[in-house]
Amino acid sequence: MPAAIRTQLEEDVQCDYLLDCFHGLTELDRTCFEQLVASSEALTVDDLADRVDRDRTTAYRSVQRLLEADLVEQRQVSGDGSSYHHVYEPRDPDDIADQMQRELNDYYAKMGQLIHEFRDKFGEKSG
Repeated sequence: MPAAIRTQLEEDVQCDYLLDCFHGLTELDRTCFEQLVASSEALTVDDLADRVDRDRTTAYRSVQRLLEADLVEQRQVSGDGSSYHHVYEPRDPDDIADQMQRELNDYYAKMGQLIHEFRDKFGEKSG
């Protein structure tokens, strides 16, 4: 069972890596993201797999989680003839930070609405 919000607020925030807290990333996801950020060019899944010393399938799953979290962008690059491949690069850090701020604001608004509903339900005693 998740810790109560009040308990979470009273404790020190235990979030070594902010993206983990917001998106539930694994250590490998974080490593893949950091490799994408560190690279001067977009990377293929094979490039990324080599950099994180994992097989292609494992690296692909991490890239998919990063895409689902909207932390990286995928681009199709034409190859020889009619072939193509995908490359990946991180989204702009300011855009990612803005996204996290919106999510936090949405959470705050939702909690505010729940508190309002609590007041409506329990605040006034009927006579």
